Amino acid sequence: MRILLAPMEGLVDAPIRETLTGVGGIDGCVTEFIRVTQGMLPPRIFYKYAPELHNRALTRAGVPVAVQLLGSDPVQMGLHGARAVALGATQVDLNFGCPAKTVNRHQGGCVLMRQPERLHEIAAAVRRAVPASVPVTAKMRLGYDDRSMGVACAQALADAGVAEIVVHARSKVDGYKPPAYWEDIARVREAVPTRVIANGDIWTVTDYWRCRQASGCDDVMIGRGLVARPDLAARIKASQRGEEIAAMTWPEVTPLIRDYAQALTTRLEDTYVVGRIKQWLNYLRQGFAEADRLWPQARRIRALEPLLRCLEQAPVSPPAPAPANSVRPVPSH
Repeated sequence: MRILLAPMEGLVDAPIRETLTGVGGIDGCVTEFIRVTQGMLPPRIFYKYAPELHNRALTRAGVPVAVQLLGSDPVQMGLHGARAVALGATQVDLNFGCPAKTVNRHQGGCVLMRQPERLHEIAAAVRRAVPASVPVTAKMRLGYDDRSMGVACAQALADAGVAEIVVHARSKVDGYKPPAYWEDIARVREAVPTRVIANGDIWTVTDYWRCRQASGCDDVMIGRGLVARPDLAARIKASQRGEEIAAMTWPEVTPLIRDYAQALTTRLEDTYVVGRIKQWLNYLRQGFAEADRLWPQARRIRALEPLLRCLEQAPVSPPAPAPANSVRPVPSH
C-alpha cells in the first residue's frame, strides 16, 4: 500500500522532494523527466534533475528516487537508461504520459500511446540495456485521443518487461479536468500481470480510499494533492492503520516553505525562487484557508524575504478546506 510522489515538471524538483519526503508517509519519488533526443547527455544533466544520485538515489529522509526519461528513440533511451544506472540510479522510469503540446509535437510523452508497438520497442530497449536487478517502470495515461488505448498500451509495456505501470486516470484530451476515471484503471489492472499504480485526483484521505476501491490498486501516486497538503501521505498512512492524526496547521507549513526557499537559493537566483514559492503557494491554497487569504497580498511581492515574512505573519487559525469556488491549479504537463 505504497504512496508515491508524482513527477511534476517545473515543480517537483529535488528541493521539494526533500521537503515533502521529510514530512513522512511517502514511499518513493520520480524525478522530472530528462528529455532524451540525439546524442548522449553528460552526467551533469542527470545530476541536475536527480542530485539524489550522489546519495544512493535517496532523499535525506531515505526515500528512493527513480530517474525518469522521456524520448522516442529506442536506442538513445536504452543508452541513457544504462547511463542513469552507471551514475547510481536504482530505478529507471519511462514517461509516456506527459500531455504537454511541445513534448507531444516532438513525438514524446503521451502521443506515443497512439502506437502501442512503439511503447513496447522503447521499453524493451531500455529493459535490455539496464541490469536485471534495476527495475524499469513506466508512467502513462488512459490514452491520447480518448481512453480506449489504456489496456493495449499497458499490455505492450508489460510484454516489454516493465515492472510497474503508473496510470493517470485520464486521456491526454481529458487534460486534468475532473473527473478522474479510476474505474478505467481497474480494466488496465485486470489486463496485465504487471503491478499497476493508480494516479489522478487524490486530494484527501477520502479520495484515496475511493480511488483504491474503484481502481483495485494497492498503490497510488499523488502529485497535486501532496503539494497542496504536505501531510496527506502521512494522514493516509495513519488511516491504513485505522488511526487518525491531526492535520498540519499553517504555522507548521511556513517553516517548510522557508526550508524550500533556502534549498532553492543554492540553485536559483532570488527572482526565480520567488516564482517557485508563489507557484507552491497557489497549490497550498487548496489545502489551507490561510494560504488562500494571503494569496492576493503575496502575489504582489517580488522580493524573497518580504514574501516569506508575509507568509509567516499569517493569523493562526485551524486548517480549513479551500473555498468552494477556488480553481485547482493545473500542472505544466
